[in-house]
Amino acid sequence: MIIVNVDIMMAKRKMSLKELAERVGITNANMSVLKTGKVKGVKFTTLNEICKALDCQPGDILEYREDEDEKI
Repeated sequence: MIIVNVDIMMAKRKMSLKELAERVGITNANMSVLKTGKVKGVKFTTLNEICKALDCQPGDILEYREDEDEKI
């Protein structure tokens, strides 16, 4: 499963949801869905803008963890 760590990077940069959404150019509601990890997908252009706004790499905000169900 992919874990979204946008909230961690926002805290490290002391940036609010509203400020990040404005910098990225998406609504607060869409940024909230992304931040909570409830998003089904993210456009590379959006990921690019998030990384630019948070001065980070994609790997800083996206993380892979093996599902417990997938372990044999």
